[in-house]
Amino acid sequence: MNNNVNKYFVIMAIAIVLFSCVKNREFDTPEIECLDADGTFISIADLKNKYNGETTQIYEDLFLKGYVISSDKEGNFFNTIFFQDESSNPSEGMQIELELRDSHLFFDVGQQIVIKLKGLYLGESNGAYKIGGVFTSFGKRSVGRLPKNVVFDHILISCDDNFGIEPTTAVISELNDGMLNTLIVLNNVEIKLEELGETFATKEVETLRTLVDCFDNELLMLNSGYADFQSEILPDKMGSATGLLTKDNNRYQLIIRSLKDLEFEQQRCVDYIDEFTSPSILITEIADPNNNVGARFVELYNSAEENMSLKGWSLKRYTNDNVEVSSSIDLSEYEIPGQGFLIISPNAEEFNNIYGFNADLSVGTNSPADSNGDDTIVLVDPFDSIVDIFGVIGEDGSNTNHEFEDGRAVRKMEIEANNAVFNSAEWFIYNDTGGAGTVNMPQNAPLDFNPGVR
Repeated sequence: MNNNVNKYFVIMAIAIVLFSCVKNREFDTPEIECLDADGTFISIADLKNKYNGETTQIYEDLFLKGYVISSDKEGNFFNTIFFQDESSNPSEGMQIELELRDSHLFFDVGQQIVIKLKGLYLGESNGAYKIGGVFTSFGKRSVGRLPKNVVFDHILISCDDNFGIEPTTAVISELNDGMLNTLIVLNNVEIKLEELGETFATKEVETLRTLVDCFDNELLMLNSGYADFQSEILPDKMGSATGLLTKDNNRYQLIIRSLKDLEFEQQRCVDYIDEFTSPSILITEIADPNNNVGARFVELYNSAEENMSLKGWSLKRYTNDNVEVSSSIDLSEYEIPGQGFLIISPNAEEFNNIYGFNADLSVGTNSPADSNGDDTIVLVDPFDSIVDIFGVIGEDGSNTNHEFEDGRAVRKMEIEANNAVFNSAEWFIYNDTGGAGTVNMPQNAPLDFNPGVR
């Protein structure tokens, strides 16, 4: 009886000490006995290869080593430990889900841990692999949190010294799935201009903010609404950001551990300009074949020797005598080679059947590339300025010097610069009933047309 009472008081004393400790995140890490595990070790890469497409339990007596790279000390991580296979230059990373608040007190950044895999579950989500317990929803198993009563049965502390973790230097435009669940550092990044003045997160709400580099490449930053720094204002300067790379809905995200992971002390990036106007981009042919409306097209030409990006450019159509734009084509995704062409067709299949090759850009009917010959076609640069035009806005082209119905309008060879004011003298214009200066001679495809040739 006395022995049982003594045992009871010993257990209660230990419990009081432990629970009084975990109230405050600032107390010293408890002494935990380390272990040099003796068994069969497997690499993170080999463990990932065991994943067969669905969450599965590990039955083999295997061990896994890794270096802790996350910390829940400031509340931006919760019930998850991220670890990687090396303290620097890692090739693989993983995470373990567990029910353990203030896990940094037991497994701090740089600590080498040994994980007993037998009995754990292995799963994958968005290219990131995880181990832990299991939960089932609608008959489908997923990796869940490892119950707290077995955490220390599976996660052990290596007797090796605590290591300094060196983050891998990365750039936003070159992030890849091989970096998932590893610690990276991005230099020369800043908070997106539109988000300046905001807090890191909305209270009690998981919040996405945006990092951007000097080339306008963006990366989401995921912040917990329960983090200690939730109410802090986002920094308004540029610098380096260190954090864990994760992925959600096929979009990469960075999770920082504390505000110390952001060293923003430099002046912000000078605005990166990647949209340019140029006199070298011009309309060189507009086609409305007499014998086949499906063979219509518009041809753009780059008279410069270097390639030209069309980011921000568009082609617009004013139907008949309209003064408002009737249809528009965004050309932003395209580039025209030096002294090369961009052929735009409203009917890709028919264009190929008639001319024997594919148009560069296929658009719909009633688009600027589908004019019946009495409309005005304009080329607009990234700054919303008309830089080239065929026709007169507000004037129906029928029976005028800019009608190309049942025919074609072809820019003369000597014209190598665009013109924001229509000049019929720059064109050869063929039609059925056009005005003075045009040729009343309907044109038939393919013989009377030469897309992609000047």
